[in-house]
Order: sequence, then structure tokens, then C-alpha cells
Amino acid sequence: MASFYERHILPHVIGCACGARPIQRQRAKIVPKASGQVLELGIGGGLNLAFYDPARVASVTGVDPSEGLRQIAEVAPRPAGLRVDVLEGEAENLPFDAASFDTIVCTFTLCSVRSPQAALAEALRVLRPDGQFLFSEHGLSPDPKIQRWQRGIEPFWTPVAGGCHLTRPVAGSITAAGFSRAARHLLAEQRQGRTARL
Repeated sequence: MASFYERHILPHVIGCACGARPIQRQRAKIVPKASGQVLELGIGGGLNLAFYDPARVASVTGVDPSEGLRQIAEVAPRPAGLRVDVLEGEAENLPFDAASFDTIVCTFTLCSVRSPQAALAEALRVLRPDGQFLFSEHGLSPDPKIQRWQRGIEPFWTPVAGGCHLTRPVAGSITAAGFSRAARHLLAEQRQGRTARL
């Protein structure tokens, strides 16, 4: 059973943090590339909805385990004509048939799922063979100094930030799941010292 904090406070904390201007700029780079039948992993409060192009997208199906966030997503701003279904669910156990979606969108989600490996395996299962996996994530820095900071703060950060982990090796997880081209792009940007996005 979710605590008072998880039900009533955490959704607004996540909304403020994930709605920050730099993060919104990253969403604006990624989400408009979506097309066809779209699955959004960890739809949260629906912060991506405003960036979908209804001329390219047939529908958006969003899953999230948080009732509080799903309620916010239901009324989140979106373009006129965009068909959206917000469902209870976890990325690690998706209630969809194989090869059901043309695009999977995953933004700032892999940090907080129980198992990134399971979530990515499910994403690959429900994505059509010619589909696209669009993501914008954060994780373990390639800089050892930043890594030390991330590891030091993570035990305190994770419980108050909805399970967000600062030290997950996102690129390695994506490669292991079979999304190798996306992961290579992510690693290249990390090596060049830029915040990694696809």
C-alpha cells in the first residue's frame, strides 16, 4: 500500500523536477519523432504529451504504476486530436501482444523502474521489427569525479525521488537489450562530454 508521501506529495515533486526547463527541452527533441502506434513507458504526469505530433501519431498508450501520476497525465496538456490512453502498468510486465507498437518512448524512466533489463526486454518484445525506440535518460556519468558524487548521494536521493537511481549504466543496459545503435549513439555523446540523448 502506497504511503501518504507516495500518493499525495511525490507526484508533485516528480512533476516539478521532470518539468524543469532543460528536461523539457530534451523532451522537445525526442518526442516529436514518434509516429504510428506509440507506447510510452512511465508516462508519469504526461509531460511528453504536449510534444507529440498528431499528424504523425495514431495513438499514444502510456503506462505507469503511480495512480497519482496517472491522474495528472489524464488532464495534462496535449495537441487537439491526439488520442491518449493512460493505463496502470509496469514497464517490466507490459500487458500487450508482441510487435504491437511502431514507436516506444522512454524518457527519464529507466532510472526508477525496478529492473531496467526487464523493462527493455519488454520494450523490445512489444516493438514492431521496423519500429523505433526513442529515449532520453540519465545515468552513471563517465567522469569519475561525478561518479563519486552520484554514489555518495544516491542512498539519500532514491527514497525521496520515487526510486530514481543516479548510478545506473543506461547505455550498457540498452546495448544488452538489443538496442545497440541507440546505445552506441549514447556512448559517443558521453565520451564527447555532452549530456547523452538520442
